[in-house]
Amino acid sequence: MIIYKDIISDDELISDSFPIKEVDGIVYEVDCAMITIGAVQVDIGANASAEEQEEAVEDQEQKVNNIIHSFNLQQTGFDKKGYVNYLKGYMKAVKSKLQEAGKSADEIKAFETGAQAFAKKIIANFADYEFYTGEKMNVDGMVVLLNYREDGVTPYVTYWKHGLREEKV
Repeated sequence: MIIYKDIISDDELISDSFPIKEVDGIVYEVDCAMITIGAVQVDIGANASAEEQEEAVEDQEQKVNNIIHSFNLQQTGFDKKGYVNYLKGYMKAVKSKLQEAGKSADEIKAFETGAQAFAKKIIANFADYEFYTGEKMNVDGMVVLLNYREDGVTPYVTYWKHGLREEKV
């Protein structure tokens, strides 16, 4: 299995156990699903004493997004101006990491051009997105974008391809 980690925060953000689709050579999109997680039922085999009252358990089933839940992503918020400012700093940090990794000038230029074009698509549809950070909530790390397909029901997440590092597990 391959785990994809944020190159800045080192948070685990996704794995190849989900169907990953590359878009425009700049981002990965991954379809999600809403799943139900429930309370853990533990039967220790003992009978409850007549004198003891049964303890009320507050655990209940709840619907969660499978990727958000599996990778413990934390919801965050942005206004459009704040997101644009974050994105400028994030793209500079990714470019720096690509340079440190010895990527060619052509590869870096392709990243910058592609990222700028894709960022325009995000900003144009800004109100459609929800924003998530990795488990460590590193403000400099990648912000994962959640949106819904044209059917309005199927959620998907978007990751910056160049902001991820593959790690075989």
